[in-house]
Amino acid sequence: MSAPADAQGPLSSRLSATIKSTADTLASTVKPAESELARWRRTFEKFASEEVEGKKYLTPAQFVDAIAPTDEGFSKIKREQYTNLFRVADSSRRGLVSFEDFVVFETLLKRPDADYQLAFQVFDVDASGSIDYDEFKAVLSANTAASGIPFDFDCDWMKLYVGKRGDRHVLGYHEFTQLIKGYQGERLRQAFHHFDSDGDGYINPEEFQRILVEIAGHKLSDSVLERLPTLCTMNPGRKISYSEVIAFHNIIREMDAVERIIEHAVRRSKDGRIDVSDFLNEAAGSMRYGMFTPMEANIIWHFASRGNVGSSQRLALADFQSLLDAKWQPPEAAVSTEAAVSGGFLQEMAISTYNFVVYPIDLVKTRLQNQRSTVVGEVLYRNAADCVRKVYANEGGVRAFYRGVMPQLVGVAPEKAIKLTINDLVRKKGTDPETGRIALPIEILAGGLAGGCQVAVTNPLEITKIRLQMAGEITRAEGAGAVPRGAMHIVRQLGLVGLYKGATACFAR
Repeated sequence: MSAPADAQGPLSSRLSATIKSTADTLASTVKPAESELARWRRTFEKFASEEVEGKKYLTPAQFVDAIAPTDEGFSKIKREQYTNLFRVADSSRRGLVSFEDFVVFETLLKRPDADYQLAFQVFDVDASGSIDYDEFKAVLSANTAASGIPFDFDCDWMKLYVGKRGDRHVLGYHEFTQLIKGYQGERLRQAFHHFDSDGDGYINPEEFQRILVEIAGHKLSDSVLERLPTLCTMNPGRKISYSEVIAFHNIIREMDAVERIIEHAVRRSKDGRIDVSDFLNEAAGSMRYGMFTPMEANIIWHFASRGNVGSSQRLALADFQSLLDAKWQPPEAAVSTEAAVSGGFLQEMAISTYNFVVYPIDLVKTRLQNQRSTVVGEVLYRNAADCVRKVYANEGGVRAFYRGVMPQLVGVAPEKAIKLTINDLVRKKGTDPETGRIALPIEILAGGLAGGCQVAVTNPLEITKIRLQMAGEITRAEGAGAVPRGAMHIVRQLGLVGLYKGATACFAR
């Protein structure tokens, strides 16, 4: 379900979002093939535990558990905000919600005007079917006091809806919907006036950020919220005008239209990228009566391009996601070092197992590659099968095929750890924190440095492994009574310099 784009502020921004997110979440989970009543019954039974005369009820906390979205995107909405909806469901005012009450509440959420209906019932404190000035003021004050930005309920705008003091009238449902539709605009105007103490028509970037977080914080991603103060860089004064505040608020109110226009323009584009002119042309062609101003378009580009504003700046659809999607998070370009090392434990075990299984094949390959003919046309091993037979018969059976496997298995963990750590470090340094993108040269550099640093472990391991794989031949050549040497003997024999012989070729590889 989707409410009209303007109907986004009946209460404080978070309470408004609570109403909308609850309606959207519950209404969208309907399974056509399943009885709605049965689904509602299961939800109710799952959370209800309070019993009165053998009948189950939902307490306020249990009601919130039953209706609050679990999606992390709604983390900006405090749990307490959902308790406002408990009073809507608790029509009998007994502090408990029965299954019948829950069914009525769920049915209300299926109405196309559910957002307005819920808001009206929240404000209609005395359940009289109408809302007076005092009710409107009391509910809003309770939900906006924490922001510290005052709202004048005796302003001319308010008087247009409810009349003057002493001659105020109540609002029915339809009048109320118009009142809350325009409330955020008036709140924005008053908030700007509150901070514009010298009346020069400008406010500081931090003040602009505070206003937008309060009024529309739930509609913007954390990335955009953090960069709100950068709007001041669009003009030389390093301050933000009322025109810019209104322009940005208009973008938020028309975000659905903004997204639709961008998607259509990108599809029409040959390279999948658009500039400001493309956006404005698409908007002019697709909107019959409304239109976006050049200032609004430039603000969209400012946040989508991370400050690189310009009519020629061509952006792809992905560039706009941080502005269009309130739940947008910077994508992780690479797994963190700790997660890569710990999370890759099973993978490394699999690699070690694989190395163990195929090690005999590697030994045969090494023997065949290293054999030398003492007489022209004669070699020790005619082929792989001959090599297997001779190693098995002359060097101790199956164990001979696994000579040198332990250093190989032990070295897998540090080898992979070094590679993952260096690769992750370089990629993080070269990744754009906003978009998660990484340039191709940086990717190549990350892989190259990771492989290069890996040589510190790889080269000694390979030299030791090859020497151990050839130990059987060396021992047999030394004559009867000779004993194959172990890994430590080879390390002591070669020394540090010997262990890194051929490291240049290994590094190049």
